[in-house]
Amino acid sequence: MTQAAEHAVSAESKARFRTAVEWWDALGNVPFGRIVFDPPPGTATEADVLRLNDKEDRLCELVNGTLVEKTMGYDESVIAARIIYLLSAFVVPKRLGQISAPDGMMQILEHQVRIPDVAFVALDRFPNRRIPKGPIPAIWPDLAVEVLSESNTRREMQIKLTEYFAAGTRLVWYVDPKTRTVEVYTSPERMRRLGMDATLDGGEVLLGFGVQVAEIFDID
Repeated sequence: MTQAAEHAVSAESKARFRTAVEWWDALGNVPFGRIVFDPPPGTATEADVLRLNDKEDRLCELVNGTLVEKTMGYDESVIAARIIYLLSAFVVPKRLGQISAPDGMMQILEHQVRIPDVAFVALDRFPNRRIPKGPIPAIWPDLAVEVLSESNTRREMQIKLTEYFAAGTRLVWYVDPKTRTVEVYTSPERMRRLGMDATLDGGEVLLGFGVQVAEIFDID
């Protein structure tokens, strides 16, 4: 991530909002039922993310000092599992990196914790090919995959997209179970939408990887 991008995102994360509308917009206009008020919004830390996960079994992202619960239905989890299987079959034998599941927390930016539904982190960009350990490592995904749920808003996903690429992510897939399409982003401004008959490839992030989109949605 560039210093300018880091400064911009860090400044936003520490912002003091003048109105509740500004605060809600910065969260992505997510449903109020997903916003956690213990601790009060604006005061939450990484420790609170771990506390809710460990003691209440609630998976939350940390956005601008506010805990936002991450929800995933059964169908979305099946799709995520299938993507993990397909990616792992390519990544693991080649020892390219690590694949994380829908509970893999990452501090992608200062005080911003995101939890991609599926993520690939390349080993080659770490000293001695060792990815940092810990419950919330300060890393970002080279490939981030989000399986869209009913409660995800367009604004929320736009914000996530901006954060991923600001952190250093090179490829993002937004998988939509409703339309059975995949939006492939190589930057926040560059997107192509793939239908069931198209081939989803790993681009420059996972050279040689490719599956038909229909394989991802083969859940019936």
